[in-house]
Amino acid sequence: MTAPDLNARPNSRPHAAARLDPRQDVALLTARLIDIHSVSGAEKELADAVEHALRSVPQLELVRDGDSIIARTNLDRAERVILAGHLDTVPLPTTEGSLGTVPSYWPSGSPGEGILYGRGATDMKGGVAVQLALAAGLFDGGAEPDKDVTFVFYDHEEVEAVKSGLGRLVRNHGHLLGGDFAILLEPTDGTVEGGCNGTIRFEATTVGEAAHSARAWMGSNAIHAAAPILARLAAYEPRTITVDGLDYRESLNAVKVNGGTAGNVIPDRCVVEINYRFAPDKTPDEAERHVRDLLQGFDVVRTDSAAGARPGLNHPAAASFVAAVGAAPKPKYGWTDVARFSELGIPAVNFGPGDPLLAHKDNEHVEADAVRECLRVLRSWLTA
Repeated sequence: MTAPDLNARPNSRPHAAARLDPRQDVALLTARLIDIHSVSGAEKELADAVEHALRSVPQLELVRDGDSIIARTNLDRAERVILAGHLDTVPLPTTEGSLGTVPSYWPSGSPGEGILYGRGATDMKGGVAVQLALAAGLFDGGAEPDKDVTFVFYDHEEVEAVKSGLGRLVRNHGHLLGGDFAILLEPTDGTVEGGCNGTIRFEATTVGEAAHSARAWMGSNAIHAAAPILARLAAYEPRTITVDGLDYRESLNAVKVNGGTAGNVIPDRCVVEINYRFAPDKTPDEAERHVRDLLQGFDVVRTDSAAGARPGLNHPAAASFVAAVGAAPKPKYGWTDVARFSELGIPAVNFGPGDPLLAHKDNEHVEADAVRECLRVLRSWLTA
C-alpha cells in the first residue's frame, strides 16, 4: 500500500474543547490524541484534555505544572514504577496550503483497524494513549496493580533541553518522582531498549585573513584550513562499546560547516559543528577529552551536552519487565529522557508502540494492534 500524502489532506481538527475517553479502544484513543494539535509550545489543549481524563480516576493524586502532569497511586506497595511520555510533537513540514497539521487517517477506512497515520502516531501519542488507558483501567472491576504507579505527561520534549517539561517537574516536584524503575513510552517497536547514548556538540573554528578573491595570495583561506578537521572526522572509525550486556554504537560527525562572507572574498573564519554520540560508559567530560584528543591543534569549544544512561537491566524490576515482554532487549542509540531518570538514580528503559525510524516523518504511522499489544504487556506486568 502506498503511504498517503499527509500534507495533501484537509487541515481540520476537532473543536478546542477536547474531551478524551481513556476507556475506549486504545487505538481509537491514539487517533483522538493525534487529532488534538500539540506541537511544542502548544500543548495546553492536550494537557487540559489529559488532566480532565485523569480526574475521572479517584485513586490518582494529581499535580499539574504548566502543561505537565503527574498522576500517582498511593497504595503503599513495596515497589513504585514510573510511566512517562511527552505530549508534544514536531510539526509537519509547512507546504503551500497547509499549516502543518492534519487529522488522523485510517487507510482501511475502518477506524481502529490496520494502520493509523498522523503526526505523533509513533512519537509518541501511541505511548501516551497507553499511559492514559492504564491510568483509567488499573482499578476497573475492583482490580488493583501490585505496584504503585506514577504517570508523568510532560511538555516541550521536542525542543531544546532547557525548555523540557520533565526537567521542570524534576526541579519543582522532584519529591513526587521517586521510584524503583521507570519506563519511557517512546517508540521501540514493542521491544525494550535499555539506557541511551549520550550526546555532545562542539564548534571547531579556524581563522584566516580576508582578501579579495582576485588577489587570494594576500589572504589566508579559513575554509581551506578546516580541511584537516573534516579529514580526521571522515577517517575516524566509530566504536561499538558493550555496557551491561548491550552493544552501543557510537558516531562522531561534522553536522554543519559555516564560513565565508561573499563570493569574491577569501574567508577569514570557518566553524565546523561536530556531534558525538557516545556510549553510556563515559561521562560528557570523558567524551569531550576523546574529541579533543582527535582534534589536537584546533580551537574546539563545547557548546552542548547531555549524559547517556546505563541500561540498568540488572535491577529486579527491569529484569521482570524484560521477561514479561519476552524479547531480548536492545540498546537505544539516540538520547531520550531515560537519562533524566538515570540522573535521579532510577533505572529506566524505553518501551512503546511503533517504529522509531518513522518518528518525525511525513508518513508517520503505527499499527493499531501494536498499540494494543503494548497496553496488554504493561497491564499484565503491573497486575501480575
